[in-house]
Amino acid sequence: MTRILLLIGTGSFIGGISRFLVSRFVQSAVLSAFPYGTFIVNILGCFLIGIIYGLTERGNLADAGLRMFLTVGFCGGFTTFSTFTNENLALLRDGNILQFALYSSLSVFIGILATYFGNMITKMF
Repeated sequence: MTRILLLIGTGSFIGGISRFLVSRFVQSAVLSAFPYGTFIVNILGCFLIGIIYGLTERGNLADAGLRMFLTVGFCGGFTTFSTFTNENLALLRDGNILQFALYSSLSVFIGILATYFGNMITKMF
């Protein structure tokens, strides 16, 4: 159990740093009130978790420790649901109703599609 917890913690550490760097890079490239950085990170994280689960479902491609490191650890640290909800609240507070509606609905819808496509890609090979 200790090994799994350390793997998850290490994955979360790497995922969190990766989230910060990717989100900051994307957001600095686009000047907008719309939180593109978090949006891209969440969609990418959904896609990655779809690929990871798809590959591990195909057979014994990863042991439980690696699967936990990548999914619960890295993807959990990389994606940002708490940031997502806070940014939605800020959009609402600032009266950006259209951006709120787009950000919320697109994040959920495209996130589910990205997870699905990530999983389907693994079935093609």
